[in-house]
Amino acid sequence: MNKQELPRGWDEEKIRDVIDHYETQTEDEEAEEIEAALKQEGITMIAVPNPLVDKVRELIAREQGA
Repeated sequence: MNKQELPRGWDEEKIRDVIDHYETQTEDEEAEEIEAALKQEGITMIAVPNPLVDKVRELIAREQGA
């Protein structure tokens, strides 16, 4: 089995914390989180067709690394 590379600054504990956050989140908490994200300045929320998600992520990573 190949070992996956984690994003810079991430480790297994952080991944488990994120999973726990979303698995224990109530529907109200989820809605509040979405609403807060939609109100952030400098952020645009768009729908991306599933087959393009990996390419969009690669583009974002490349732009952030520039």
